[in-house]
Amino acid sequence: MMSLSGLHFLLTYRCTSACDHCFVWGSPEQEGVFSLSGIREVLGQAREVGTIEWVYFEGGEPFLFHPILVAAVEEAASGGFQVGVVTNGFWATETDDAIEWLRPLAGRVADLAVSTDLFHAEETISAESRHAAAAAERLGIPADTIICEVPKGVTGSLIPAPGEPIAGGPILFRGRAAARLAPQVAQRPWREFRECSHERLDDPGRVHVDPLGYVHLCQGLTMGNVFERPLTDLVAGYRPREDPVIGALLAAGPAELVRRFELTPAETYADACHLCYEARRSLRDRFPETLAPGQMYGEGLS
Repeated sequence: MMSLSGLHFLLTYRCTSACDHCFVWGSPEQEGVFSLSGIREVLGQAREVGTIEWVYFEGGEPFLFHPILVAAVEEAASGGFQVGVVTNGFWATETDDAIEWLRPLAGRVADLAVSTDLFHAEETISAESRHAAAAAERLGIPADTIICEVPKGVTGSLIPAPGEPIAGGPILFRGRAAARLAPQVAQRPWREFRECSHERLDDPGRVHVDPLGYVHLCQGLTMGNVFERPLTDLVAGYRPREDPVIGALLAAGPAELVRRFELTPAETYADACHLCYEARRSLRDRFPETLAPGQMYGEGLS
């Protein structure tokens, strides 16, 4: 049985930006926002699971719907969950203003994570992230930053100056990153990608649930829908090796998707995520329940 300890709400697919490295194709044009009633329903299901300790609210950009975010955080904290929020900090234009945005979350949020890097701003540590950190410190909210490296070979306006250090983790070529960034970096033969090293598909410790109810093991790879089947049932009934797509990935990684379903790949890909994402995109018509929704595959977006 799945030992689930974390549940991440994609409060919305909408965002203030359309960053090149975004897993979920977040943008101002994206559709899909959680209602408060939907959040309450899923939080109730999470309590029924009995093993979930942490609940995160992210996006897209959750602060776009600030009143709903505040109410959702209060519901989760009151329900006994540890609560985190992930944001790009667009709202932190000044420290004093950021305090007012964060004040309703004080005492309820145990982790405020602010994304800041050269995909979000003109400097690795943005002014907004500094204002958010200062405001969080004054309010006693634990805060940190998420910083993604700019991959070697990527060009454009948001690239590091010569000699400027870049801190943080690597880009994973899923979502918009697969379309925008993957063609600019070094490639490897698709046959080399024989494992999924970034997600524990056999027993994931956390999942994401989006406004449509899809429960994501990885962005666009789902184990069901909580508005159609309760999370307790999805967790109890999770049989990953019996699912055609998940089973192939567990057997021999993204390369097995190509072989098992006789796909016609390109010769090379940026990483295993890139191959997996493109293979899954080509399989969506065959496995629409597992490979969903269209938002995760950039349908109708650029």
